Formats: sequence, C-alpha cells, structure tokens
Amino acid sequence: MTMRAENTVQLITYVDRLGSENLTQLADILGNELSGLFGGAHILPFYYPIDGADAGYDPIDHNVVDQRLGDWHDINALSQRTPLMVDLVVNHISRQSKQFTDFHTQGADSEYADMFGLVDRLFPNGIDENAMDMVSRPGLGSPIRTTLLKNGDLHNLWCSFSDMQVDIDVEASSSWKYLMSILDQMSEAGIALVRLDAVGYTVKTPGTSCFMTKDTVAFIGKLATEVRNRGMRSVLEIHGHFQHLQVAAECADLVYDFCLPPLILHALFEADEGPLLHWLDIAPRNCLTVLDTHDGIGLSDAGPDPDHNGTTGLLTDDQIAMLRENIDHKSDGASTRASGVNASNLDVHQINCTYFDALGGDECDYILARLIQLFSPGIPQIYYMGLFAGRNDLGLLEKTGVGRDINRHYYSRSEINEALSTPVVKRLANLIHFRNSQQAFDGTFKCWSERSGQLTLHWDNDQHSATANIDLKQKEFELSWKTPEQTFMIKDLINFPSDIFGENM
Repeated sequence: MTMRAENTVQLITYVDRLGSENLTQLADILGNELSGLFGGAHILPFYYPIDGADAGYDPIDHNVVDQRLGDWHDINALSQRTPLMVDLVVNHISRQSKQFTDFHTQGADSEYADMFGLVDRLFPNGIDENAMDMVSRPGLGSPIRTTLLKNGDLHNLWCSFSDMQVDIDVEASSSWKYLMSILDQMSEAGIALVRLDAVGYTVKTPGTSCFMTKDTVAFIGKLATEVRNRGMRSVLEIHGHFQHLQVAAECADLVYDFCLPPLILHALFEADEGPLLHWLDIAPRNCLTVLDTHDGIGLSDAGPDPDHNGTTGLLTDDQIAMLRENIDHKSDGASTRASGVNASNLDVHQINCTYFDALGGDECDYILARLIQLFSPGIPQIYYMGLFAGRNDLGLLEKTGVGRDINRHYYSRSEINEALSTPVVKRLANLIHFRNSQQAFDGTFKCWSERSGQLTLHWDNDQHSATANIDLKQKEFELSWKTPEQTFMIKDLINFPSDIFGENM
C-alpha cells in the first residue's frame, strides 16, 4: 500500500493507555501491532504531571515531559518516525506551576504578576456582575475564584475549567513569553502540528461572551502565525456553534469538525440525512474529522447558539434532546451517569460515552459511522478507544469518579491484540487502509441524496474516484472506486480485493 503523506488517517492516544507505559513502548506498538494504519499521531498531554486535575491539561511545567513517560529526546525520536501533533495548553496553567507559586508568594512584586492580573485589569473598579452573566463557560457558576496570597492580599482569579487551572492573561507580556518558550521547545522536538487547546476562551472582553469574540480571533491569528513561523501547523480546538467553527477555520491551518459526531448519530438514529448533508456542503475543508476524543461527545456543537438567542443550529434543541435520550438508552444509562454535573466534569455540556456504546454496540451502525467520517472532507483522526470499538469503562469511572474516564480505558497489550482480531475492528482497519491508499481523496468532494434515508458521498481526482452509497434505513452500504486500471465494488469491508493494499493487508 502506498500511503499518501499528508491526507492520511491519524491516531489520537495517550502514551500510557495504549498497551504501553512510556514513549519507547508506544513507538514499538505503533511500529508493530498498528503498523501501516496511521500517517500521524496526536499524543495527548505528556507534560509534568500526566495525572493532575485534568489528565495532563493542567501542566505544572509545560516544558518538561513527565519522566515516567520519557523526555524530549523520546518525543523527537518518535517525531522522526511519524508526524506528531501535541497540545499547547493556551488558556490556563496549574496553581502548582512555578509561575503561579511565585506570584502567590510575592504578589505584585512577582515577575509573573501580569500573567495573573486578568480580573483586576478587566474590572479595576470591582467585578461587574452583569458583564459576568454574559460570559460563556464550559462549567456552571462563576469562573471567578478569590485566593488569599501569602502576603495577606485577597486576589481574584479567573478559572474557566477547574480551580486548579488558572486562566492566564494572554495579552500580558509574561504570558506571551511563556507561550513562545513552549512553541520553541516543540519546534526543537520536531513537532508537526500544534493543537491550541481551549483557545476560544483565551481573550476576555467585558460585555461579551468572552468566547470567540473578534479579539479572540485576532489573538488566534497572531498565535497561529508564531506556530507557522517555527515550521509547524496550528490546529484549533473550538467547541461551539458551527459559525464559530467557520470563522476559526479562516485564521489557522486546521480546525476540528466537532459538528460531525452528533450529525452522524442523528442520521443513524433517525434515518435522516438532511442535517448531515447540509453541513457537509458548508463545512470548512481544512478540518480534522473526529467521532470521539479524550473529551466527551459535544452534541451542542450542532445545536443553536446559546449566546445569541434566535441563532439556529444544524439541529434543533428538540433534536439535540432526542440525541441525549437515544444515547442514554443505547448505553443503558451509562452516559447519564458519566455526564453533566454527575461526575466531576469540567465541561457539563458534553456527553461522556464511547462512540461504540453511544450506538448501542451495534457493529453495523458503527462501521457506517466510520465510513461517513472517512469519506467526509478533512483529515480523519481516530481515538484509540474508537479504533478498538471500545466499550464504556464503568470500572474506571467508579474508581475515579471522573466522567470522562468512562472513555479513557487503560489497554493492555493483550487486550489490543484481542481487539484487533475482532470482525468490527478488522473492518475498520480495512477502511483505514482504503482511505490511506486512494488518490481519489486528494480530489474534490460532492454529496447528495436521491431519496429519504439515503446519502451518497463521492470523491473525484482525475482518473481516480471513490463513492459510498449509504442506506440509513436498511443499514447497508455500497463502496465503489475506480483507478486507471480497474473498477471495484464491495458491500462488506471484510471483502476487499486481496491485492488492493499490497503487503500491509
């Protein structure tokens, strides 16, 4: 199989949850059990520590690899074998960081004082509660936290996520210097893509939602330019109304298509292709497509804009509510147990459930969902749990009480090999090989429906083409493709022609 360099399927994984304990072992798994499947990998936060308040997204030291996993030399060695995407945690920093510890001790005399002076700068005459009521936030309640400094001063902090994750003033000089030092380290390690985590919340402007405002967009453009100047590409992580996604796509190299997961679920549950086809017509083409990630399934990404009454979504509020009910039913109530305020969730608007269990463990629906994903415009990423058609880890949820852990299982190597031998994973692996090998996906995309409950996804590139005809009512598909030499058609992903992928089959 010839794998095209840029437009290939990528893996999303933790270092220590994929049959490995460190970066060296992860590289071994990527080169053996998962050899030939992925053209790149998003390695979820490996910074010190990996087991803080938010599984690596609350770095105490963003420039240090947690020594339990390895060091920057190991990251660099892995980046030489496969293009790596890593996270820049832009919005916040740990209370245990040297920067915040210094500020907590010295107050206004700290060299990092402006890094944590956000609330005082925005509200020099006291906090405007009316302005704060307009703020969009992932959690519930006010993001303002009052902290007693060692010098006896009371200081207001902005914490969009958890109390341990203190928002930094990204417009402050010390914050910019801090972010640039991290980008320099990433560039030195050979990183290809930089995921700008929670970047939509970064710039706070009183009197607005403080989410994806014009000031935020300007900051994103500035930061994306610095990423590009260091030979890397930027990826925006924006959970919000689809119009925010369209704006974000114009100011960075890539953006996540978080609308796709709920739209595919809706299409499969209701045999309704309309909202999905509408989105595929207008969606940005510089996307990373996902169905599942280390976070929950963001159903509201496809819904109306909560910050602007009357701004419609791709799905209605009633359709979003029905999605929640269907997922709860198909997961036997597990999604409700793990979502919202029920399980220490930082983002109460997302549904925590594996995508396979969101579909009730139905292998046919799951393969149809992946077929739609891999035919949709953009570069596909597959989360490690999704790769193995993973089931909800209720034991880990019970142990930690953290809702998102239901979709963050620690796989042993034997579990990986067992999963790879199952029919559903074999079908998915064949589909990944197909997506990686076909030149048609470097061409132009069209989609249409000839009747209710049916959709056609088509790619054309000169003498190469690929077409997926999907019947949402009968849960069937027909996959056909053409090369200069041959024409193929199959109805089951187990039955690929034996020579289509060469030695990698």
